[in-house]
Amino acid sequence: MQNFTARRTPDTPDELWLCEHPPVFTQGLAGKPEHLLQNIGVPVVKIDRGGQITYHGPGQLVVYLLLDLKRRGLTVKTLVNRMEQAVIDMLANHGVVAARLTGAPGVYANGAKIAALGLKVSNGCCYHGLALNVAMDLAPYAAINPCGYAGMAVTQLSAFRPEIGLEQAAATLVAQLELNL
Repeated sequence: MQNFTARRTPDTPDELWLCEHPPVFTQGLAGKPEHLLQNIGVPVVKIDRGGQITYHGPGQLVVYLLLDLKRRGLTVKTLVNRMEQAVIDMLANHGVVAARLTGAPGVYANGAKIAALGLKVSNGCCYHGLALNVAMDLAPYAAINPCGYAGMAVTQLSAFRPEIGLEQAAATLVAQLELNL
């Protein structure tokens, strides 16, 4: 992502990268080590996005947004809002009611975080993106203060719609991102 963004020209097309990660905690630039509550053998990787600490693992859909914000006429605040709205709309399409939580970026269902966001902007272009919990082991979240919030509950799509797998979630989320961006 860093190399792609550093090499971008005004004509470089924007891209969305989708993946799953092996179990890993990622800690953003302003991440405070005290938000890792206990060592459970999952590596902690310091990365150059905003935000605190979060967990990534199998069953979680990670979408990296490599966008030229200047070309799209987007501010970071507008982009975050549109990313959140894309997740909210995608979940609504599957019958799951989700919303924003004032002062805590991301998307929440029944008061629990279902999607996290973290971005890095360089020369008017962004990278990193969002992580949607689809059908994963949520236990590692107990070892951290998710996104820096002590006691924050986390949830996943399978708690509401267990029949929706990663591939279907990816297809519907990408469609919503394309509509909202």
